[in-house]
Amino acid sequence: MDKTHLVDEITGHRRMRRNRKADWTRRLVQENRLTVDDLIWPIFIVPGTGIVDPIAAMPGVNRMSIDKAVEAVKEAADLGIPAIATFPDIEMELRDETGSNSLLANNLINQATSAFKKAVPNIGIITDVALDPFTSHGHDGIMRDGIIVNDETVDQIVRAAVMQADAGADIIAPSEMMDGRIGAIRRGLDASGHQDVGIMSYATKFSSGFYGPYREAINTSGLLKGDKNSYYISPANGTEAVRDAALDVEEGADMLMVKPGIAYLDICWRIKEAFGLPVFAYQVSGEYTQIKAAAMNGWIDGDRVMMETLLCFKRAGCDGILSYFAVDVAKKLAKG
Repeated sequence: MDKTHLVDEITGHRRMRRNRKADWTRRLVQENRLTVDDLIWPIFIVPGTGIVDPIAAMPGVNRMSIDKAVEAVKEAADLGIPAIATFPDIEMELRDETGSNSLLANNLINQATSAFKKAVPNIGIITDVALDPFTSHGHDGIMRDGIIVNDETVDQIVRAAVMQADAGADIIAPSEMMDGRIGAIRRGLDASGHQDVGIMSYATKFSSGFYGPYREAINTSGLLKGDKNSYYISPANGTEAVRDAALDVEEGADMLMVKPGIAYLDICWRIKEAFGLPVFAYQVSGEYTQIKAAAMNGWIDGDRVMMETLLCFKRAGCDGILSYFAVDVAKKLAKG
């Protein structure tokens, strides 16, 4: 018997490779695509002027003073990147037990927002209200007797959110994982005349080992006392993560975020299917650094893996991705 006929009898004439045989057919049937419109670029801001400070744990990523960051944000906007997410590395002497610097209208993050809005008005600005860049203990909230207190932290981050909106933030993205924060921020923004400012909730932020390089970037790794297990989600708990997201939806979140990214694609899919809101993944510092380090050692094709991981987020239902690769990806996409 002809072997081809034998195979056809087994497969019932179904041959998946017909659609893979040529570049043009593969393009025709491609289910998901990554475009520049999917990208949000996280950047790190430091005090001073003329500063571009490489972060050792994140090759290719820099801390920048506001003037240098403005130049970088202009480039991002010219590449078509829709939005940036800003994170401050403030002076150690300004950090205290309650993160009080977060409540200054002219603090570093608000200065940066105002400068970006003036210089690059066509790019969206997403700001975080978590207290970890401002506290002397490195936690995301206010610590009392060794405990991160929920309601007092929420009161403070609401005030910080209003100030960030006053400075020109388009979206507030609270990452500190306190209970009730989304509804409280929404009420605070609305009462202050910021009804059009959105909330991108870090709806499912896991207590992960992937955050290490980020903590170096904002200089909290040496400050952190204990861990964040009492307010971040355990990596073991998918159903709890969906419940967390459901509460944020009820409280008025406009968008939902999953953090970290590649290890939690199932969560991306589950919350997209459950709620239908725009879902974003944060490809965090540890994910970025793994790819960069392996590529620098010649162990992987860095560009290929960079693009593959971001496309995987799209396949998992994400509407966009926060990634330190954003500018590199935008340049690659522009080349076609």
